[in-house]
Amino acid sequence: MLLVFILFGVFLILGMPVAFAIGISGFVFFIQQPALPFTMPVQLVLSETQNFTLLAIPMFMFAGNLLNNTGITSRLLKLSSVLAGHMYGTLAQVTVVLSTLMGGVSGSAIADSSMQARILGPEMTERGYSRGYSAAIIGYSALICIAIPPGIGLVLYGSIGEISIGRLFAGGIVPGLLMMVFLMIAVSFTARRKKYLPEREKMASLKEIITTFFTSLWALMFPVILIVGLRFGLMTPSEAGAFASVYAIFIGILVYKELTWEKFIDAIRYTIMDVGMVMFLIALSALISYGIVWERIPVVLSQFLLGISENPNVIFFIILVFLFLLGMIIDSTVIILLLTSILVPVVDKIGIDLVHFGVVMVITCAIGLLTPPVGVAMYSVCSIMECSVGEYMKQCVPFLIALFCVIALMVFFPQLVLFIPDLIFGPG
Repeated sequence: MLLVFILFGVFLILGMPVAFAIGISGFVFFIQQPALPFTMPVQLVLSETQNFTLLAIPMFMFAGNLLNNTGITSRLLKLSSVLAGHMYGTLAQVTVVLSTLMGGVSGSAIADSSMQARILGPEMTERGYSRGYSAAIIGYSALICIAIPPGIGLVLYGSIGEISIGRLFAGGIVPGLLMMVFLMIAVSFTARRKKYLPEREKMASLKEIITTFFTSLWALMFPVILIVGLRFGLMTPSEAGAFASVYAIFIGILVYKELTWEKFIDAIRYTIMDVGMVMFLIALSALISYGIVWERIPVVLSQFLLGISENPNVIFFIILVFLFLLGMIIDSTVIILLLTSILVPVVDKIGIDLVHFGVVMVITCAIGLLTPPVGVAMYSVCSIMECSVGEYMKQCVPFLIALFCVIALMVFFPQLVLFIPDLIFGPG
């Protein structure tokens, strides 16, 4: 497997698309194994796409693209403005609140950051916010979408690790809210220093908040309905994805009446592109995943980590540092696809709850979307905001510290993640 990982790294450095780097490296493993028939890699690639649970991924992506074309985004933006209009750095605070509300709609940090950069970015620049600051808060607040259900990363982790997706969805709620709170605190401190003043003199009235809340109720109910359906066995994860798409069409046509035929076709086109990319990665990752199991890497890694320390928190910390550093050079989706099958047996053996670990792992890996050298979301917001990566990096430090604080709280207080899953689904 050493040659496989070396080749994978070399291909990435040379700029080869990640899916092809994974696929070619995986085929090399089978060339090295004369005991395995060479028809096997083809069978593995095909069989990986037949996983019933993975049906949830294209359906949730389709639902997210539909919901973004139904007028829900504009209503959530208005609600965010009402809730955060009296705070220092109002537009930055609105960005954080909107990302929290959009978590159940987009499920993708890249999609959310790109959308908010286009919607709020020009307004922030016009109001005197520096471009680097705007790009930083838009990018980091989009990570909340990773935790708030239905995050695609959680679906991937649950599918590969054979862990309850319903529990993972529920486990992401409190971390998502904690990310919102800590980022809002970071915005408050930085906005006061930069003198980004509130848009309102005082907090909105209760009547205005309630009125605006009800106009956004259909969007806010979306993740709640999904978790309730999964809890009471009304839907499997795949069926929940299909329900999400039907729900989005219902909202767009019958409630808000903003889903036109043109918008529907756009949603299909974007979904096809997104699904094609993700499923190609999933299919080819089966080759390396099989090699990892064949070489007994999870067992070897488990013995190595237990040799370093018997303290689960120390091992957890080492794994998270490794994931963070890896996330800086490899896309988070690829990390989840390749490492879930390695790490799940390891953390299970040292007594760490797999739902707890999954939520922390997905969030930690996702930070790499906003760090050099390959942060996709970082390049996206910097491009839209027309600012340099250097300017962005100077402004993002307080927000990065805020996220590290949330991760530390999740590690040392597992019940922050497990409280809601245990409450809804019973003790794991």
